[in-house]
Amino acid sequence: MQGVTFTLAIIVSLLVITLRPEHALAAYITSLLWYPSYLAISIGTIDILIGRFVIGILILRCLCDDRIRGKLTWCRLDTLVALSMAVYVGSYFITLNQTFSLTIESRGGFLMDTWFAYMAARFVITDRAKLMSVIKWIGIALVPLAILGVIESVSGWQPFAPLWRFSPWYSGGAFISRARYGFARAVGPFSHAILFGGGFAMFLPLIYYLRYEKNDWHQLAYVFSGIAVLGALSSLSSGPWIMVILVIFCLIVERHKVLIKPLLIFFLLLCILTEITSDRHFYYPLTNWINVLGGAGWHRARLIDVAFQHFGEWWLYGYGSVDPGWGHFFGMPHTDVTNEYILMGVRYGVFGMVALCLVLATAFRRIIFTYKRMTHPAMKSLCWAFGSFLFAVTVSWMSVSFFGQLTSLFYCTLGMIGSLCNTGFDWQLQNRLSLGQNYPASTVSQISND
Repeated sequence: MQGVTFTLAIIVSLLVITLRPEHALAAYITSLLWYPSYLAISIGTIDILIGRFVIGILILRCLCDDRIRGKLTWCRLDTLVALSMAVYVGSYFITLNQTFSLTIESRGGFLMDTWFAYMAARFVITDRAKLMSVIKWIGIALVPLAILGVIESVSGWQPFAPLWRFSPWYSGGAFISRARYGFARAVGPFSHAILFGGGFAMFLPLIYYLRYEKNDWHQLAYVFSGIAVLGALSSLSSGPWIMVILVIFCLIVERHKVLIKPLLIFFLLLCILTEITSDRHFYYPLTNWINVLGGAGWHRARLIDVAFQHFGEWWLYGYGSVDPGWGHFFGMPHTDVTNEYILMGVRYGVFGMVALCLVLATAFRRIIFTYKRMTHPAMKSLCWAFGSFLFAVTVSWMSVSFFGQLTSLFYCTLGMIGSLCNTGFDWQLQNRLSLGQNYPASTVSQISND
């Protein structure tokens, strides 16, 4: 199987070298969506994933091409992402729970999955045309993947499951979970159903934005969005389901922005009232509520309590790559940290949590600033789409942690936000948007007045 992985890595790398930059980035994202992250090319103790192989070639191309490198304008988000990477890497060398060489291998792979993915998007996405091209290819790649998810969910057949035995680190066989409501949990080429469904939910608001494009893409945006929803639902996981609900909520509120502030105030008051009147902390009923499929909501809430109880053990540097040993609190042999924020603390200490929150806060701030600066409705809607993506992810991280392909896909999309909110971004609106009968009716009059 390593020969197949290496061959596909070479093929995708050749595409990355020869295609236009935006298509090269789309090829990288497609390889993440479709090729299992648990299959690797093993060289000694080093396991090279196809995504790492491809992103290395893409970054090298960007650095060697003056036309690509010269268009990059550094911004505050880039600085904070770079600083967060320094925290994530540096803390591992401080704890040093494994040999120095293994730590270098681990953090090198981590940087390729995160920072390289972020910088590739920053290098490539310099104008609206390139961004739309990448989103269109993502939509196309997700359609057959969603169909596969529906087939898995209905029939229980998992075509990628036999490949698990070729993984250098998985030994327990394929992902197996009890059926829910008579349907299997689709997993596709991902290592867990939550990650599979999360991929569709993440890109849903971006695909839905394609309704602003010309010709057939205006209609296809609605079709592809519906298919993406089905793909997310086929995972039968609460994380992706709540992400879809949050995205749909954001897209509805886009037309009723006056409701945002009252709803936020109502939510905060509800949390305070629950904390005062309940015999448990407010996040216990909250986590039970957001687990729409009846998953282990108590596990998410209990995890917060345990993290606070052991705060003195992990707050400075974290546990690094070592299991914190909290499994017995949940009746498990290992600790399943189903909270991205706590996971950052457990691995890198409180500075890791702060670094992540600063990156997210800066991304939100840049999106809001760009949204307010824009006057064209299509510009504003694109900012809103990325804001919806970021909001859905940050909320879902209270009950889910990302790993594998989904981490790279998140950082790649975060890089798109960095480009979109950069003052050097070229919006190129002329001849790119649908007009007249193809344009969303509520914005036609506004376009004519711009």
